[in-house]
Parts: sequence; structure tokens; C-alpha cells
Amino acid sequence: MITQMHVKGLMFDPYNNAYIVVLRDEDQAEMLPIWVGKSEASAISLALENVAPPRPMTHDFMKSFLDAYNAKVISTVITDLNEHTYFAKVHLMYEDSEYAIDSRPSDAIALAIRSDAPIFASDSVIRKQSSEELEQWLENLKPEDFGKLDS
Repeated sequence: MITQMHVKGLMFDPYNNAYIVVLRDEDQAEMLPIWVGKSEASAISLALENVAPPRPMTHDFMKSFLDAYNAKVISTVITDLNEHTYFAKVHLMYEDSEYAIDSRPSDAIALAIRSDAPIFASDSVIRKQSSEELEQWLENLKPEDFGKLDS
């Protein structure tokens, strides 16, 4: 089973010097934080804010390439969580065939936003997400640690 998720925003984690993409389900019952690098966070932020850079970034190029060949991003699925590393697949439709391509979650999310494609998470990933680890991280946060986060 999979659950549709939505990007609710980006945060900066000063303890790991990394950014966090915050995914939430439609009912706001489940949260899936995914730690990403600065350039990945920037790519996601630009897509969320509909900002077009003067020259195409990698994800813009990927979208243009797919468009040129009439390939369509159907969805992105966060498929696994193994030793604190998330895994994802981008599902594409090209001609009459569907393809699932291995991807880093940050790249899959950035491409999904640009393609207006839904983002899903495997229920096993949501279950694996350690609530204890998340709670400990949340306890250490201060208000000034939060960047832009949509409600």
C-alpha cells in the first residue's frame, strides 16, 4: 500500500547541517521528514515557489528532456528506508509502457513538483520512520531553527 504525500515545506536542521523536506499525508496524520543537501533543497524550493532560474537546473533539464520525447512523470514513490537512507522511484509513461526508475528521493520530489505529479510513500516507509528518533529531534528544536514551513 502507498499513501499520497504532499510537500509541506523545507526546514534547516542545524544539528546535521542539512535541510529537511517535510512530507505530510492528506489527513495530516502522517509526517515523513527527509534530510537532503543544500543544492537538493534549493531545487525543491525553486520548484515550490515557481521560480525559473535564468538557465535550466538539472531537474528543469530532466523535465524538458522528458517533454521533448512525450514521456510523462506519472508519480514518485518513496519506496524504502534502510539505515537512515530513503529510496525512491520515479514512474514514467512513455508511449504505451510504464517505467520505474531508481532515484534519490530529493531528485524524485523535485521532478514530481515540476511535473505536477503526485508523491507517494510506501506504508512500510511510514511505519519504519522511527517516531522515537523523530520525537528526540523535535525536542531539540528551537523556534529559530525553523525556516520556511507551510502550514
